[in-house]
Amino acid sequence: MDDTRSLGQSIACAAHLFRERADARMTKYDVTPVQAHVILYLSHWGGQTTQQALGGHLRVKPSTVNGIVDRMEERGLVARSADESDARRRRIALTQTGQAQLDLFRREMRETERLFESEFTPEELTQFHSLLNRVIQNLEEDRKKC
Repeated sequence: MDDTRSLGQSIACAAHLFRERADARMTKYDVTPVQAHVILYLSHWGGQTTQQALGGHLRVKPSTVNGIVDRMEERGLVARSADESDARRRRIALTQTGQAQLDLFRREMRETERLFESEFTPEELTQFHSLLNRVIQNLEEDRKKC
């Protein structure tokens, strides 16, 4: 371990390694970890949600969500349509192809999580998760100020 890293550098390093391991697992299915995460998120919400809600969940700009969804739509994983209650809003829904990949992606992402969490006790994981949520909350508060 490099004790010269700041907390931010350590978090960034852990995030980079986590993404790298997730990417290595998902590349063999020709999807990115973000795309797999979108499929899992859609499944959690009954197979569909609004593009705006998806962007909020991913914490990315609308244009970034648009690009992610464009690529997933090209691959037949999701379909985009106008929201029935507000035509200005877009709904994103899993297709049969996306649904068919769900269990596979869930298993691969669970394995990546297992790597991340190994060697921690359940109590340590609970505390770690709580501390990271506080870091996220601090950074989101600062984001609102800018």
